[in-house]
Amino acid sequence: MSWNQQNGGPWGNPNGGSNGRGSNPWGGRSGPQPPDLEDIIKRFQTWLHSFMPQGGEGPSYGFPLLILVALWLASGFYTVGPNEVGLNLVFGAYQGKTASGLNYNWPYPIGSVRKLAVTDRNTTSVGFYTLMDQRGASAVPGTDVPEESLMLTGDENIADVKFVVIWQIDPALPENYAFNIRNPRETVKAVAESAMREIVGRTQIQRILTAERKVIEPAVQDYMQRVLNDYGAGVQIIQVQLQSVDPPEQVIASFRDVTAAQQDQDRLRNEAEAYANRVVPEARGASARIVQEAEGYREQTVAEASGQAARFTQIYEQYKRAPDVTRQRMYLETIEHILSANNKVIIDQSVSSNGVVPYMALPALDQSKNVQGGGK
Repeated sequence: MSWNQQNGGPWGNPNGGSNGRGSNPWGGRSGPQPPDLEDIIKRFQTWLHSFMPQGGEGPSYGFPLLILVALWLASGFYTVGPNEVGLNLVFGAYQGKTASGLNYNWPYPIGSVRKLAVTDRNTTSVGFYTLMDQRGASAVPGTDVPEESLMLTGDENIADVKFVVIWQIDPALPENYAFNIRNPRETVKAVAESAMREIVGRTQIQRILTAERKVIEPAVQDYMQRVLNDYGAGVQIIQVQLQSVDPPEQVIASFRDVTAAQQDQDRLRNEAEAYANRVVPEARGASARIVQEAEGYREQTVAEASGQAARFTQIYEQYKRAPDVTRQRMYLETIEHILSANNKVIIDQSVSSNGVVPYMALPALDQSKNVQGGGK
């Protein structure tokens, strides 16, 4: 397209002209009048004319070049997702981070943007590979990795430990995750394996297999977080989950036998303690009862012996005073004691030829009454 040099093109002279406007293509009218759209278009065309070759000679590269520059500058706009943080780089140097939404940075090759999903949960498995299911929604256990899972315990046993670490990028320090460590995922896995070996190496295998599992998980999580913070990795450890803790496959059958024997030992010990808790108090009670009975028998015997001795002493004193009377009284008391418990037949030779004295059998009557009363 050729331009009229006298009039400055179809829109007038660009160096001033009949309209009284200056050389600035974006100059405005004086006064408070609103800008004229047609005048603005004319000024824009006049400004573009300055990039065109004069006299209509040669191709016009100015306008296409301007369009390319505008498109290049417009390519610096970018969007950040709601779960992302954008890191602005200028000539490879970090300049700052941007939140979700529409943002701008210098276009390539001057600037670049690195987007990090800071709210997404990442899973790192140690001791086995994880395979995604058909829908790709969750991970399922895959091939075992003995080089990672076999660990030495505190009592010099070997445990096969498989676990999963759930982590995410620190939203406050995503630049640390992007620039401080070269392979963040491999670093997290190496730190997880090292932390687990440290905790397992201080714990006995029986505790690992039973009660200490809930203690190991938070201990490993805390240890990992401290190490990664020292690295400046920009990683947050959300949770550590033990998948399985078993003896090595080669000795698992023998280990189960040992565990069963230990359980039987504990069961028998508990039964013995329960039996002892039941029998010992009974034996102590019986012992106390026998001791009390013996003490009572001793006191009774001593008292009876003391009474007999006192009685004998009194009789002896009386015997010394009147031996005949005392001897006669002792004889009568002895006969009375013997005959009172036996059936008696009284014989008097002066009464009749046979000497039998008839008497009323009162004890026999009393016995017959008692028998009849009991029968009723």
